[in-house]
Amino acid sequence: MVARAPSGACLERLVRMASPLLRAAQRQCPRTGPGRLPDYQDWQIAALILVAILGRRKSKSAQYRFLHERRAALQAWLHLTEFPARSTYFTRYRQARRLFRQAIGLQGLKAIAQGLADPATVAVDATLLAARGAVCPPRRRPPRGADRQAGWGVSDHHGWVWGYSIETVVTAPARGLIFPLMASVRPANASPCRTFLDKAPRLPQTTRHVLADAAYDSNACQEAVERDRHGRPNGRRFLCPLQARGGKPAVGRTPHRGRRGRQARQRQQRLDVLRSPRGRRLYQRRKQTVEPFHEWFKNAFELHDRVWHRRLDNNQTQLLAALFAYQLLLRYNHHRGRQNAQVQWILDTL
Repeated sequence: MVARAPSGACLERLVRMASPLLRAAQRQCPRTGPGRLPDYQDWQIAALILVAILGRRKSKSAQYRFLHERRAALQAWLHLTEFPARSTYFTRYRQARRLFRQAIGLQGLKAIAQGLADPATVAVDATLLAARGAVCPPRRRPPRGADRQAGWGVSDHHGWVWGYSIETVVTAPARGLIFPLMASVRPANASPCRTFLDKAPRLPQTTRHVLADAAYDSNACQEAVERDRHGRPNGRRFLCPLQARGGKPAVGRTPHRGRRGRQARQRQQRLDVLRSPRGRRLYQRRKQTVEPFHEWFKNAFELHDRVWHRRLDNNQTQLLAALFAYQLLLRYNHHRGRQNAQVQWILDTL
């Protein structure tokens, strides 16, 4: 049986594992514009947010109290001469979303380099999370107390939800660890066909198959996955069920020449792959990976009932930081000698 580290030692180890990645993410999205640099670097504020979310403190006030009680240790770990004021933490909280988005990608690459994640096959999906406050009635102005930056979304599992969605790309191996590689947070009414387009060019070079549900069926998504920025085939396959829209068939007539003819041929090839025995076996991994992953993620950070905050920017920071924390817990669990995704014991010791 693997011995468990004490709470303080465990938290310190997690912070020290996260700090290089947060620094690297800050270098990739530096501050621009006029004015002097802030007293606290972005990576230091992001590390404080990470600690508060690992402590599962839901309001920003509760998070700051949790951090303030541990200010002596945090100042030593993060090289802070003074602890940030409450107003500083609140203001910088909603600005940290860009840094966490970069840090998630960097940690995914690190897990691949360490052999912890196998990106040959990946799956993408979005899950809905209810907003805080009153529910907005359909086709009416949001009532008083509703989060006006949320949106209506629908899924087979959740039905109609007024809230936000988190879209995640995870590894989908036949056996092994399911590891998140990148993510984004949008209102629940955001179209998956559009939100995925900026992730496709950032897929690992070794990725060969991308699994998605029918909501991602579009020529643009297939082109983004299967072709490079010069429009040349890159050896990847986009496995996604085809939909018939607007009274038109799912594949359609194939013209003799032009871009539309190429796209029609690509759709027919995708249909042929999905119908093949190998294609069916590959596509089955989607339900075994990304769908249960979202349930594990929600359970770990108590997101089944609703999100933690109001407003899109606050929830982007919290959800992306929670996903970065989940990646960190998987890596820490691996370092402790556990070859699985059972990380709840780590959260319970913090």
